[in-house]
Amino acid sequence: MSLTIELEVKHHVLCIRLSGELDHHTAEELRVKVTKVLDSTTIQHILLNLEKLTFMDSSGLGVILGRYKQIKNLGGEMVVCSISPQVERLFEMSGLFKIIRLERNEDFALETLGVA
Repeated sequence: MSLTIELEVKHHVLCIRLSGELDHHTAEELRVKVTKVLDSTTIQHILLNLEKLTFMDSSGLGVILGRYKQIKNLGGEMVVCSISPQVERLFEMSGLFKIIRLERNEDFALETLGVA
């Protein structure tokens, strides 16, 4: 299975919606696409919707951590929402929830980031 990447900018928030598998085959594509948007648009925060992400490995964690560092260096925040139990466990074990906030759904997460 492959990865489908949907990127949308809502005000100052880059919404990233992932479907499929985020692994060593697809992580580079995600990194390139997100970096391109961050370099060309004024973005304050990143919202990562993982509702349809079925699998993620350490390469996926690495690319997410890298985008977290990018947005943190810009003074922003990364929020993840709608996460599956399997991917949530990976986030827990890796310690990503210590630096990335989890919200229940995209609408609520956007609201907490100042997008009504």
